[in-house]
Amino acid sequence: MTIAIYAGSFDPVTNGHIDVLKGALRLADEVIVAIGIHPGKKPLFSFEERVELIGKVGKVIFGADAARTRVVSFDRLVIDAARQHGASLLVRGLRDGTDLDYEMQMAGMNGTMAPELQTVFLPADPAVRTITATLVRQIASMGGDIGPFVPAVVAEALKSKFKS
Repeated sequence: MTIAIYAGSFDPVTNGHIDVLKGALRLADEVIVAIGIHPGKKPLFSFEERVELIGKVGKVIFGADAARTRVVSFDRLVIDAARQHGASLLVRGLRDGTDLDYEMQMAGMNGTMAPELQTVFLPADPAVRTITATLVRQIASMGGDIGPFVPAVVAEALKSKFKS
């Protein structure tokens, strides 16, 4: 059984994240969505809220394949989380050349520390290449239309966060 781990903050989960997750589900029997928890950062959505949003989005978009995903947290190195959950693939999405440069460095470092893990790069669909969770949060905080960038359930959750 091939297990992949797809790590990120997912604050919030975007259409770009979903695009990478779709690709990961084509490669692996199970995909672990690993939400990084950093004590120095204050996310907009709590870990529990992000798990709930990813679950709701998964059911709508992936249907029965949503059962092949699992959401976990990690607060150490991603290679430690991969080992803990039996993953053999580290999935990373690429939007542009800047991402590639950074991700190649990370893949090299991870490969040195954990040679049993294979990093797999998935290029983003052109329709989602410009999306970042940071920009989505900024647009939502200013009352902008985030519909093109996130699933509907996420758009509603963002509207609720910025209502007050």
